[in-house]
Amino acid sequence: MRITVKLYALLGRYLPPGSKDNQTELEVDDGTTPAAVMRRLALPPEQCHLVLINGLYVPPGERDRQALADGDALAIWPPVAGG
Repeated sequence: MRITVKLYALLGRYLPPGSKDNQTELEVDDGTTPAAVMRRLALPPEQCHLVLINGLYVPPGERDRQALADGDALAIWPPVAGG
């Protein structure tokens, strides 16, 4: 199945070569989870603060259990701070 992965801010450097606009499409196996995609892209877990599937928040405890579906968009943001 095919999913879209969007990585924001400094996480964009973990996308495969040739990715544009901080996103890429990946071919993944059925049952793949957000955590499996993060491992595949070698994302540091402590830098994956906000994870969304199709705009819906995935809590840290669900990232290894919630399966992605064909056509899903997985978006990941690092921790951010502001003042």
